Amino acid sequence: MNARTAFTGHRTRGGFAGATAAARVDRLRRARRTRFGLVCASLALVAVAVLLLSLTVGDIQVPLADVWAVLTGGGDPGSRFVVHELRLPRALLALAVGCCFGLSGAVFQALLRNPLASPDVIGVSAGASAAAVLASMAFGLSGLALSGGALAGALVAGTAIYLLAWRGGVSGGRFVLIGIGVAAGLVSLRSYLMTRAEVTEAQNAFVWLAGSLNGRSWNQLWPLLGCAAVLLPLTLAASRSLPALQLGDEAAGGLGARVERGRLALLASATALVGVATAAAGPIGFVAFVSPPIARRLLPGQGAALLPSALTGAALVGAADFTAQHALPHTQLPVGVVTSVVGAPYLLWLLARAGRAGRGG
Repeated sequence: MNARTAFTGHRTRGGFAGATAAARVDRLRRARRTRFGLVCASLALVAVAVLLLSLTVGDIQVPLADVWAVLTGGGDPGSRFVVHELRLPRALLALAVGCCFGLSGAVFQALLRNPLASPDVIGVSAGASAAAVLASMAFGLSGLALSGGALAGALVAGTAIYLLAWRGGVSGGRFVLIGIGVAAGLVSLRSYLMTRAEVTEAQNAFVWLAGSLNGRSWNQLWPLLGCAAVLLPLTLAASRSLPALQLGDEAAGGLGARVERGRLALLASATALVGVATAAAGPIGFVAFVSPPIARRLLPGQGAALLPSALTGAALVGAADFTAQHALPHTQLPVGVVTSVVGAPYLLWLLARAGRAGRGG
């Protein structure tokens, strides 16, 4: 075999190996896309199942056929009142609030590259709740004005944390520590306001601060849906820069990403999501904290998993609210109590694991 024949054979083998590698990569990409679609579809089905369960089960049992009739514009007057006026707005609000919290938590954790970087840990939710308590007790605001106050509080808290954490860039660890400090100060302010309030006002505020969907109606749902219809697409659009930002400021800048612009857009969108969700249902704890890790475990190696995190949050809050309504007879718990039962042990486990890692174990 001469040199030309050997070179041709080597080039043929090299081309075959390259084609094989490209085909393998293509198969892996298709498998990842397929798994992503299956996980999202499964989470959406869980959320729909929780919704239907919430509409059928209660003090007055409504058969699924009657629920379907009401949802399609029919049904008898009694079923329409129970389903459409009492249960449907609350169930939809639970899903919408969970979606907002789940997506926001995924953005914070991925952008700051810290599992503790959740809005209910670093002070954003505390800013929304403190502003809402101030608006309610000091100025007597309610309804949309109160919701606007909660949104403004979240944005102010997020801006303050960002400015305090800025040192020629934003470190995830520094952002979290400063956020925890800001949260402590805001909780103190909130407690002071409640000690100055009337007993009835303070009691109502305590229920709201636990995160409650009790008594929610269409009046709370429509504003949230309107805000979510704007914020969810904006957040997903801003997330196009997230893979580069997760590499660090220098690497992202080297790849041509506009670091500060992209980071501010993501933080502003995620903070606004927290504000509108908190305004609608109160600061429901740990949803933004635990939803992203669950989604990432379902989709290992697929980055921030923003959409699955949002769907996980929706299913989690829907299931927690159903549990809060029916866990104890003749008693409706705040939904935040149930989510805390899930989230608090996870936080302790995470801190314990971080402690072992810090000791080299």
